[in-house]
Amino acid sequence: MATVILLRHARSTANGSGVLAGRSPGVGLDERGQVQAAALVGRLQDVPVSAVVSSPLQRCEETLAPLLADRSLEAVAEPDLSEVDYGAWTGKALKDLLNEPLWTVVQQHPSAAVFPEGEGLAHVQARAVAAVRAHDARITEEHGPGAVWVLCSHGDVIKSILADALGVHLDGFQRIVVDPCSISVVQYTQTRPFVLRTNDNGGDLKGVVPAAPPQEEPSSDATVGGATGT
Repeated sequence: MATVILLRHARSTANGSGVLAGRSPGVGLDERGQVQAAALVGRLQDVPVSAVVSSPLQRCEETLAPLLADRSLEAVAEPDLSEVDYGAWTGKALKDLLNEPLWTVVQQHPSAAVFPEGEGLAHVQARAVAAVRAHDARITEEHGPGAVWVLCSHGDVIKSILADALGVHLDGFQRIVVDPCSISVVQYTQTRPFVLRTNDNGGDLKGVVPAAPPQEEPSSDATVGGATGT
């Protein structure tokens, strides 16, 4: 299968103000986020990106704009990679949500958390994992098993995808950190995913690109004793 770069959108105006933006319209990048988005062009300069798939929300579109312009690519909008529907929590300050009874559930037992008038985190994971796997299969079919593609989404969505890839129960996904504009990398195979990077904030990404275009699907077997660095 192909290799997917999981990109969280760059810092938004809501991130900077401590507000749970959710799916609120009109939430774009702040000044720091714009700098982060522009820097993606250099961070990914050694990575041959075959395709881009994105949440349809504005902050993801703005994050990808410099990279898409540089590569002359267009992003496929995928609603199932959109932000969590936080329902009645949408638009509220995080500090005001700390005393809500549901806050503890979200922190300690997220698989049971359902936001009032919104969706549950278990549903978020189900839709996001189904979407990433479907697009990965499509891109592998179109571009071959050596393809690398970019998925741009949101913090909790990416954390839920990583939890699935790591074989971690959703109740453990709060242990995963995904910063604004960070990059995590997953390679799916026939029987298991391999997590190559998590929460990378500026490292060399050449190592996630296959050394040579593989002629067949990558092996599902892990290297006994650990990866050899080849």
